[in-house]
Amino acid sequence: MSTKEIIVTSDAPKAIGPYSAGIKVENFVYTSGQLGMDPESGMLVEGGVAAETRQALLNLTAVLAAAGAKLENVVKTTVFLRDINDFGRMNEVYAEFFTKNPPARSAVQVAALPKGGAVEIEAVAIL
Repeated sequence: MSTKEIIVTSDAPKAIGPYSAGIKVENFVYTSGQLGMDPESGMLVEGGVAAETRQALLNLTAVLAAAGAKLENVVKTTVFLRDINDFGRMNEVYAEFFTKNPPARSAVQVAALPKGGAVEIEAVAIL
């Protein structure tokens, strides 16, 4: 039976509900969705979807690092957008983080995100 390791880091925002920032099982890391929240203040960063995307990916990077992974280990992401018209701005920032051999990805518009966020990003990585 595989064991489940809870991933915790102070370099990403604290969970705003009853969930873990990440879970490591065997060679896989599953992250919870990361908003564009500042880890220290717990508030969304200012600057719109581009700034929130950058912070969400920095938060995602911190969760992965706590599990012993890097962005290069990510095989799948899901991007949740409050407004699909923000796709282009999100995509520009996303491309700065995944510069070579990007993971598979889905991007969808949702009715709302926690804290009124513009974007939320989750990932699956393999070690």
